Amino acid sequence: MNTSTLQQLAEEIPAPALPSFPLNQWYVAALGWELKDKPVGRTLLNKPVVLFRKANGEVAALEDRCCHRALPLSNGTLEATGIRCGYHGLLFDDHGKCVEIPGQDKIPSKAKVPAYHVREQDQIVWIWFGSDAQPEPSCEPPVYSVHSSGNYLFDGNVYHYNAPYQLIHDNLMDLSHLGYVHLRTIGGNASIHMNAQMNVESEDNVVRVVRHMPDSVPPPTYTAAYPFKGNVDRWQEIEFHVSHLRIWTGAVDAGTDTLDNPDRGGFHMRGFHGVTPETDTTSHYFWTIATNPASDPETIKAKVVEQTILTFDEDKEVIEAQYRNMCRFGARPMIDIHVDVGANRARRIIEQLRQSSV
Repeated sequence: MNTSTLQQLAEEIPAPALPSFPLNQWYVAALGWELKDKPVGRTLLNKPVVLFRKANGEVAALEDRCCHRALPLSNGTLEATGIRCGYHGLLFDDHGKCVEIPGQDKIPSKAKVPAYHVREQDQIVWIWFGSDAQPEPSCEPPVYSVHSSGNYLFDGNVYHYNAPYQLIHDNLMDLSHLGYVHLRTIGGNASIHMNAQMNVESEDNVVRVVRHMPDSVPPPTYTAAYPFKGNVDRWQEIEFHVSHLRIWTGAVDAGTDTLDNPDRGGFHMRGFHGVTPETDTTSHYFWTIATNPASDPETIKAKVVEQTILTFDEDKEVIEAQYRNMCRFGARPMIDIHVDVGANRARRIIEQLRQSSV
């Protein structure tokens, strides 16, 4: 067979289809306190998954489909040895193996469902989505010591978005919008936000955006939670990872500390943002917010959580309206401005990892 024939055959073989999302990654599947005495069904990266907590406290994840008559296993019940289908009572262990069929002694060897690698770390439940070439986890899930250090009080919840997950990335990577979208909560002066000193760095698959707003008026959320004396020196530090973002924001009384001091005082809000695709056009947004109350800790934590929920409600409304309009107008070009640097770098990382996931 000559070279031209080989080349012709190669051209006729279709290239492997690219996955919709980067694979060989840990993604957030749930917050630890969601998994109690009932299974939780959730679509993650286009895959229907059932999550549940075993009798020993560990978490497990299976394909959300009974191999008998296809009822979602999330419609079933939990028992000491696994999850029981709510249709005919087949019982599956955490590896997806059927261990009991009511009224039948022999269990067929094909009576099993696919199982996922899942880990709970710092009250965050992570699930591994690997490629065909790398189905086993190549590393442990991320550590988030804010939840386990004892230095912060925190709480959180889950949002469902009718929008692609990268629109949520874009929103979180660009906090200049706070002065326009979040006037009632964490906003503040819009001009200061748009003109804030900003530094963007990237290393490997991480993008870091740091913004400083010295001598600015504290927004409503800050004054509700902390006894500031007047204007504040305010910071926003955003760290993008493929499966989640970490955002540290806060303020000190103006001129009382340096914003480069990692141990600075003042009011802190540390946000964890697990952004996991549900489908190509819908998303799960797992969030927690941690803070360091100066007094009356439970009351202040409740205020911060309440204000955070108001903020995220505002973001959700904007992002879903944005996506509806994108669908309405189709593939129309959009311009970039100076605040888009971090989000654009994050999008390039996502695309590079998607390309390498085949």
